[in-house]
Amino acid sequence: MTEKKNNHTMSQMTHEHHMDHDHNMLMMTNSEMDMSAMPMHHHGADMGMAGMDMNDMKRRFWISFILMIPILFISPFMGVNLPFTIIFPGNSWVSALLAAMLYVIGSQPFWVGARHELHAKKPAMMSLITMGLNVTFWYSIYALIATQVFHHHVMDFFWEFATLTVIMLLGHRIEMSATMRAGDATAKLRELLPQVAHVKHGDHIMDMPITTLKTDMVVRVLAGESFPADGIVTSGNSQVDESLMTGESQLIDKSADAIVYGGTINGNGTLDIKLTTVGAQSFIGQLQQTLLTSQDKKSQVETLADRVASWLFWIALVFAIGALIIWTPLRGFSFATNIAVTVLVIACPHALGLAVPLVISRTKAIAAAQGILIKNRKALSAANQLQYALMDKTGTLTTGQFTVQQFVTYQEDKSHVLAIMSALDQQSTHPLAQSIISYAQSQGAPTLSAQHVENIAGYGVSGMVEDNHYLLMSARYLTEHHIAFEPLNADGSVSYLLNHDKVIAAIAQGDSVKESARQFIDDLHAQHIIPVLVTGDNEKSAKHVAHELGIEAIHAGVSPQEKIALVAEYQKRGAVMMIGDGINDAPALAHADLSVAIGAGTQVAQASADTVLITNHLPKIIEFIRLAKHGNTKQVQNLWWGAGYNIITIPLAAGALSFIGLMLNPMIGAIVMSFSTIVVALNALTLKG
Repeated sequence: MTEKKNNHTMSQMTHEHHMDHDHNMLMMTNSEMDMSAMPMHHHGADMGMAGMDMNDMKRRFWISFILMIPILFISPFMGVNLPFTIIFPGNSWVSALLAAMLYVIGSQPFWVGARHELHAKKPAMMSLITMGLNVTFWYSIYALIATQVFHHHVMDFFWEFATLTVIMLLGHRIEMSATMRAGDATAKLRELLPQVAHVKHGDHIMDMPITTLKTDMVVRVLAGESFPADGIVTSGNSQVDESLMTGESQLIDKSADAIVYGGTINGNGTLDIKLTTVGAQSFIGQLQQTLLTSQDKKSQVETLADRVASWLFWIALVFAIGALIIWTPLRGFSFATNIAVTVLVIACPHALGLAVPLVISRTKAIAAAQGILIKNRKALSAANQLQYALMDKTGTLTTGQFTVQQFVTYQEDKSHVLAIMSALDQQSTHPLAQSIISYAQSQGAPTLSAQHVENIAGYGVSGMVEDNHYLLMSARYLTEHHIAFEPLNADGSVSYLLNHDKVIAAIAQGDSVKESARQFIDDLHAQHIIPVLVTGDNEKSAKHVAHELGIEAIHAGVSPQEKIALVAEYQKRGAVMMIGDGINDAPALAHADLSVAIGAGTQVAQASADTVLITNHLPKIIEFIRLAKHGNTKQVQNLWWGAGYNIITIPLAAGALSFIGLMLNPMIGAIVMSFSTIVVALNALTLKG
């Protein structure tokens, strides 16, 4: 995976960066940074599913479905015996027993959700469903007792209760299966830290769990290890991979008094550091908190379905109570109760519960076929309002892989010079070294071997090839050693090959723009979405890529926290999409209205984003935006079908037009409700990519 980008504080990349970056990432258990104990908020329909896994929902659905089947055959529909209704002695008691089992098993998720909504004083879908389930079940129990014990016929709603329970469970099961698990981005961050630290105690070194680290402790970090916390170097010289912060695959020189950050990777030297911040106050800890806050805020976004359900809840409740108050003095309490119950039964959200899940499921399936995995359904609503697309550079718009951009020799054979460079780099696995080796092979350069190869800290590499001493060095080495040379005018990392003190060749390596990037930027412009380049890389490199792609808005040298600030700033002007692939992009991905992680990027970025681009073809994001817009349209249409009939039937059921002799027959209301459910299902299937 590409971990991206050049640190903006360096203008030249030294060739000694050629070193092995392989390292083991160990799980951290630091209680100071354990975010699992922090409260998580859920909103709307999601609340009811809190703490419930897919297997549990599947089990409840199938048991409920099995219990529903006999109820449909032995219970009347809105008081009417259908052609297939089976009547036998005691069938009402059997219906009640099956319904009671169904009530215990099937209604529990909605009770949980309703409690959350009512506690938050925001009744929505869960409250509406729970109200419908309770009214239909308990009124049916009352009807059973009144009819069977007191011989006073009262219509029951066991049929409606059973179908409502199963349809609602089906809708939420579809929704759960249609949305990928978001993933724990903070857990992925914890994996960047070591499990133990080498703590200095006088002249001795003791391995201690990082949960025990305190500020002012001195810790030794060996080559290839990650730093356990933030600190200041007290002794040693090395280079550090800070792609965690900048996203750039570049090593930064570190010596006495230099600042290092937990989670970054030490290079080929040994460093002693004095800890300045540990746990939740460290760079990783603050990044975790930022991620958690951003994701939590997004999880509380109120969807259109929640708002519609909330309106319907209050409308049904007001009309039911109003009917009870008005009809009691006119026709008696029993008649008024029947009217109120009919209102609440008609308000049962059979169609509304399927309206959105079916569209989401269809959207997810089409998006997956297009190469996009949807993880957060709530973010899809932002597609209609997108005005800005903030995007990372390396690994997003560029390949994130170093390639040779320019190669010149000074009166030397190019093939032979390439062979020498390749020989010096054979012992390194660093991307820059591998780039030169690959380039030499592609050019058919001969294979040579190097002896006495040595990394020269801060400058480059040296060695003997064919009994001659060569150095592959940065411009800084040449300048500091007063070696005359003509600087190569090129972007990226430039290294010079020296035979003793004579420069015989120069090679420039850099990242290349993805083939699909230009089309992607053009497509964004066509969609009236403004592209904005946001990168931790230096301004020169950022401007070069922006100019090549036609991006006018550029923000270079930004930290993860600054990326969040930029997202927030642009959100003041309109909805923002964020695209990235690195750890340093994760907080911004979580904070944006809609975010896309590049599939070849880091696990932290993928866990933070709303969607993941599993292909490497950027224009697929445009196809996804179009799909999301179409899906949003379908959701609105389905919500109108799912709740629209209530606008008419609830007032009619309450007797709003009784003065002209128009009262809604409960069976007619049920038929309209059933028709609406069929319509939303068919409408969802018409969604195309």
